[in-house]
Amino acid sequence: MAKDMSCARVKQCSAASIGATERHNERLNTDYANVNVVQERIPLNVHYRSPPSSYMDTLRTMEAAGTVSTRGLRKDATLFDEIIIDVNTMYFERNGGYEYAKKFYEEAYHFLEKKFGSEYVVAAVMHADEINKAATSDLGKDVYHYHLHAVVIPVVDKDILWSKRCKDPALRGTVRETIHQVSHSKKWASNIPLKDEQGQPVLRSNGKPKYRPSYSILQDELVAHMQEHGFTNFQRGELGSTRENLASLQYQIEKDKERLANIQERVEAAQTKYEAAWNVRKTESEIDDMGKKTITGKYTVSKEDYKQLTALAKEGITSRQEIHKLNEDISLYKKQYIDCKYELRDTQSAYAALRRRCEPFLQALKYFPQFAKGFAEKIADLLEHREAQQKKEREEAKRNPHRASARRQDDQDLER
Repeated sequence: MAKDMSCARVKQCSAASIGATERHNERLNTDYANVNVVQERIPLNVHYRSPPSSYMDTLRTMEAAGTVSTRGLRKDATLFDEIIIDVNTMYFERNGGYEYAKKFYEEAYHFLEKKFGSEYVVAAVMHADEINKAATSDLGKDVYHYHLHAVVIPVVDKDILWSKRCKDPALRGTVRETIHQVSHSKKWASNIPLKDEQGQPVLRSNGKPKYRPSYSILQDELVAHMQEHGFTNFQRGELGSTRENLASLQYQIEKDKERLANIQERVEAAQTKYEAAWNVRKTESEIDDMGKKTITGKYTVSKEDYKQLTALAKEGITSRQEIHKLNEDISLYKKQYIDCKYELRDTQSAYAALRRRCEPFLQALKYFPQFAKGFAEKIADLLEHREAQQKKEREEAKRNPHRASARRQDDQDLER
């Protein structure tokens, strides 16, 4: 049995990209690029923290109240961190499914409150609407993958000093005020030295020490917190590994290979049984062809045919029930064979298409993991943005059908 492992990933979001993240997390789209989303199950998603307004408006409200500050940040600066906490599907299936997942991720949400400050957790929702097709096929029932999406504001305390131009010399260089500055880089700065297997500090080429990645520290802290609160039957993902990001895709591919092999075995088994049943049908046809009709309307048979016919008649009387069953089996196995044949063809095509589509990404993840991850996230954002734009256009068309019609006419005129 595979080990149950957790994974905590961090995605940086700017003012331009946070809208796509919100639409995905809060299920505000009408269509989803993720084909595993079962929209009828969206009401089963669990919100541990729902924002009073949009993510961006919530930040602006906090900024206006002085709770946070974005002073001095670039236009494309990171304003939010999306924390995605995940454990493999079968962990929850073995431990109680949906109800267990709700308790597990509620405690994970409390961990994020403790680490980032509850006032800086903008939203937290457990997704329970994404089906795991491979696990569903293996277990013969619908199996869903549970995971947590949380959006937090990375905040650090920053001291603002009195400048040298201050009229009171005694105040110059002292703390004028402390603000809660939004800063991803400072929030995630690590001061824990990285050590080798002998416990010695790992040094850079310039002789300075390397520090443990802060995201890796997050995973350690998550596991420690969950174990302290009774969730002890899982472990953290591997250090420095990108396997967590590939796990779902790789698992689906491996399971598709297994299903393909199973279908091939079923086709071979059905073919064997079908050929046996077909031999019975063939023998029946030979019996029908025995004998020749004379002028008087009677049939004559050769001596050899007569012997064979009487032997078959005796056998048929004693085996009539078996013959009847075999006749039924002919139709059954023929149907099963055809079904398996088409299922095999469809699965082979789907697997080949999936492999072709995934091969460049898998290669990129192997050699350029960070670049590939960022590219994939950008594509997902663009797709969700397009879906939102299409939804907006459809809604506009419903409200103003004449304007929409006129706009389509203008577009056709431009094309001509």
